[in-house]
Amino acid sequence: MSRAPRTLRIATAGSVDDGKSTLVGRLLYDSKSTFTDQLAAVEQASRDRGEELNLALLTDGLRAEREQGITIDVAYRYFATPKRSFVVADTPGHVQYTRNMVTGASNADLALILVDAEKGLTEQSRRHAFLASLLGVPHVVLCVNKMDLVGFSAERFDEISADFERFAARLDVHDLSVIPVAALHGDNVVHRSVNMPWYEGLPLLHHLEQVHVASDRNLIDVRFPVQYVIRSGDFRGYSGTLGGGVMRAGDEVVALPSGFATTVRAIWAPGGIRLEEAFAPQAVTLELADDLDVGRGDLLCRPGNRPHVGSDLDAMLCWFAERSALTVGGRYVLRHTTLQTRAQVSALEYRLDVNTLHRDPAATDLRLNQIGRVRLHTQQPLAFDPYRRNRATGGFILVDEVTNETVAAGMLTGPAAPPLPASSAAVPARSPSVTSPTVTTSPAVTWHASGVTRAERESRGATVWLTGLPASGKSSVAVELERRLVAAGRPAYLLDGDNLRHGLCADLGFTPADRAENVRRVGEVARLFADAGTVAVVSLVSPYRADRDAVRAGHRAAGLPFVEVFVDTPVDVCAARDPKGLYARGEPGLTGVDAPYEPPESPDLVLRPSDGDPTTMAALVAALLVTPPSGLPE
Repeated sequence: MSRAPRTLRIATAGSVDDGKSTLVGRLLYDSKSTFTDQLAAVEQASRDRGEELNLALLTDGLRAEREQGITIDVAYRYFATPKRSFVVADTPGHVQYTRNMVTGASNADLALILVDAEKGLTEQSRRHAFLASLLGVPHVVLCVNKMDLVGFSAERFDEISADFERFAARLDVHDLSVIPVAALHGDNVVHRSVNMPWYEGLPLLHHLEQVHVASDRNLIDVRFPVQYVIRSGDFRGYSGTLGGGVMRAGDEVVALPSGFATTVRAIWAPGGIRLEEAFAPQAVTLELADDLDVGRGDLLCRPGNRPHVGSDLDAMLCWFAERSALTVGGRYVLRHTTLQTRAQVSALEYRLDVNTLHRDPAATDLRLNQIGRVRLHTQQPLAFDPYRRNRATGGFILVDEVTNETVAAGMLTGPAAPPLPASSAAVPARSPSVTSPTVTTSPAVTWHASGVTRAERESRGATVWLTGLPASGKSSVAVELERRLVAAGRPAYLLDGDNLRHGLCADLGFTPADRAENVRRVGEVARLFADAGTVAVVSLVSPYRADRDAVRAGHRAAGLPFVEVFVDTPVDVCAARDPKGLYARGEPGLTGVDAPYEPPESPDLVLRPSDGDPTTMAALVAALLVTPPSGLPE
């Protein structure tokens, strides 16, 4: 059985009167994709206006559009040829409706940018080209229209082509084609033009039929945002649209942000058809092997291939609102995949000039149609990918909380870097802490003292903090140390970095800010364990010296022992061990490979491979708890 032709989603773009609607109308008319009654209505409307057949009326459906002769809203048209089916989003060219262009291009496979051959490139042409690049549209076709008005001049075509190619060289455009057309008369639209024999390329429709888009979808990263939970009797299914990857029955999945893992028991297509596999962008219902607390806004992915999870985000924004402007501190509703949460603008990094691509870091706001880079802080953590990697999990919109108006569309570029001191006041404070100098405690929060003193507890607590590169052997030593202490009758508990990221720190990624927050939280928990008379055995990479020093300072302030153990294993030895396959996979952001590690300057103990096996090393650590080094609390 032959497969249906892959649909190509097209968005038109360009300035007013460059002929976008006429070009789409010509495509429909010459490919014989118009209905008889539809064509009759356009012929009648053209006669009423005293014009010859105006093909632009095939897409200008609104009365206001026909009266003004411009496109106001996005008009979608569908047609097909024997080789392929098409969905065309005819978007407005007027600067006032740039937001509509963004809407139309957000899901497009190809952007069709028109330029008037007489006028050449305009600011709006450049803005739309930049937006197409920003929105990750993988294919761009520049149509130099109205060639009949310049005498079908090859020199004029070459001049405009060179001008656009110079501008596009500064954008992220991987596939660019340039075609000379005269949409009004049909030159090079569906049929090759006899007026431009110097053009040796394909007519527009033939080019659109041959654009290769099969490799544009992300079929590697499994992303399934849960949209709806179906419950019927004993059946419990999770419905949504696959945002990436291929999913099969029996696959292991993990739910974010909770971090609980399970397997896919079955996949159901609409109509109750059971599938062996599903791929993006199919809409399916998943049945899981275990009853987990998973709901709308959660995301299912593979355990070994997770998106970023965090609340501090870096993004590019296009501002849509006419009556308001984006400023630092502004609060909005952020809608991302199936999740809706509140968000605050932490910082405006710069405003972009779409003509020169110059960045203005002194800008204090974004107004209608302006584009800028911002940092956002969300009330709930988002599970996301950079927009360049996955448009489904990388795009979002901002909605005004009061008017419910969509005020901006955004593309996530990654987790936000730590806020700059100048703008740190705009970032909401984290929860109270005593171990991090960057966290403040509300004056309304007071410490409620326990009725039991440390002296009244049966055992003395402490924290043993093992730091070192991934696969350095920290966890093996920590496990032995915990076993040894418990066997000796001393309360001890292992706080392993990976285990903690299943729950307490499941919402954190691996940016410097998230790593710092990870260390802060673990430090707080360890301090409470130590205060309760238990030895907290912490095994954590904790790459930054300042974060570990902050935890040490918190213990010192509380009068609790803190022992820092540096497991000093060379990176080549770690890579050879690699029990989790981190080095073999080339895990991005791996500490010691492409992320920094700051070894302790004065650790209480250094363990090297030559010191023996984990049991021997654990004994060396345990000895410190019997006879603490000078400077540690007794």
